[in-house]
Amino acid sequence: MKLVDELKERGLIYQMTYPEELEQKLNEESITFYVGFDCTADSLTAGHYLVITLMKRLQMAGHKPICLIGGGTTLIGDPSGRNDMRSLMGTDFIDHNAERFKSQLSRFLNIDGVNGFFANNGDWLRNLNFLDFNREIGVHFLVNNMLNLDSYKNRLKDGLTFFEFSYMLLQSYDFLKLYRDYGCTLQVGGSDQWSNILGGYDLVRKIENANVYAMTIPLLVNADGVKMGKSMGNAIWLDEEKTSVYDLYQYFRNVDDRDVEKFLKQLTFLSLDNIDDIIKNEDINRQKEILAFEITKDIHGEEKARTAMETARNLFSGEMDLLNMPSFEIDKELIKDGIGILNLLVETGLCSSNSEARNLVKGGGVTIDDEKIDDPRATLNANRFEKDIVIKKGKKTFLKVSVK
Repeated sequence: MKLVDELKERGLIYQMTYPEELEQKLNEESITFYVGFDCTADSLTAGHYLVITLMKRLQMAGHKPICLIGGGTTLIGDPSGRNDMRSLMGTDFIDHNAERFKSQLSRFLNIDGVNGFFANNGDWLRNLNFLDFNREIGVHFLVNNMLNLDSYKNRLKDGLTFFEFSYMLLQSYDFLKLYRDYGCTLQVGGSDQWSNILGGYDLVRKIENANVYAMTIPLLVNADGVKMGKSMGNAIWLDEEKTSVYDLYQYFRNVDDRDVEKFLKQLTFLSLDNIDDIIKNEDINRQKEILAFEITKDIHGEEKARTAMETARNLFSGEMDLLNMPSFEIDKELIKDGIGILNLLVETGLCSSNSEARNLVKGGGVTIDDEKIDDPRATLNANRFEKDIVIKKGKKTFLKVSVK
């Protein structure tokens, strides 16, 4: 199967410009392409991982990725999909996040300066001359056309600053810069970036009269159409300090039945024939276990993935594996006079608010050391924490709590 046919079968291509030309180049040539990563957090997410799998597949086929770190564009923030202006971030915060991104991306891609590259648009955007930039770049963008784009049109009612309005020009300039410096001829991004990507694509074609292309990948969404990402409040981080290996495994172990085949194709490197066999011959629980194991293995390594899988099996079979169970250390000052069950659930991160914790307790969804807690007013005395306790939330979430 040709590369593009496989990418389509896996659900990794959403839109393409000049699709016949681009398909031929991807199937038969070696091209340089880029993906941009704005540094709004100190870790990439599962949403990013979807595009990383596409980048890795393209690199495996002989194409050269540029990981463009948004050290400049993050200073503004993409207004796409926003109802308000993003919080402004300082350069120290952005630069720290940039280094974290580079470390994570290096685990998945070969960034050796020959087969793959890092670039940071802060190197050329932070010191731009305003007049020179607008004389070369700004003259190619019509304001009336930009205002018709959803990313801007949806913001006009509540207010759109010129600061944010300039984001498309800066991102478009990235493509021109990478074309000139690296011979980059393809930008890849999420489907929500289509307008921004076309801005750069059009700019390079106008200024350089070059055959460049644009391609998007679908967003990582579940069967109900809910996007997985930090902006939606349900981020699954690739940093195991932010999302533990076990929690990553459990997240994909518990996906909706309708998502299993799609995620096997999009997020794992199992062959399509292998996936077809799994869907036909394994029950849904085994399918989910394979999905969770493969994703966790590719992100954190086989040993950690196997430990997470065995821990989950033991927990759900009633055999407690305290050594490998997700854990939380609570400050002894918080429990010296006892702690209410609602505060405990919020403090450990099992619930995001007292109201969520109260509903969970009332619904019979909390067990501590095999004792069901159904009174939201319940308090755990300090002596209860003389040894580790195990909190069970619902049927599938376990947490070992110890005192630090």
